[in-house]
Amino acid sequence: MAHIHSNRNKLLARVRRIGGQVSALEKALEADADCTAVLTQVAAVRGAVHGLMMEVLNDHLQAHVVEEADEPRRAEEAALVADLMRRYLK
Repeated sequence: MAHIHSNRNKLLARVRRIGGQVSALEKALEADADCTAVLTQVAAVRGAVHGLMMEVLNDHLQAHVVEEADEPRRAEEAALVADLMRRYLK
């Protein structure tokens, strides 16, 4: 997956930010924070993870479906993405 290797630093920065958000969520729960604050933090984590998913998925679709020259391989990759999206959207 060359697209992941070429974007590694950008993706790792996003993952580290998500880690910080999860850590803040954990601290809020440990400190018995107001439920609105906790819900806001949960929403932020969800949004950040979703953004990461969409970025990696977009790059994957471009590299392994759109630009794939081999028709059977392209169909296989498209099926894999469809299965992944079913699992992600559960």
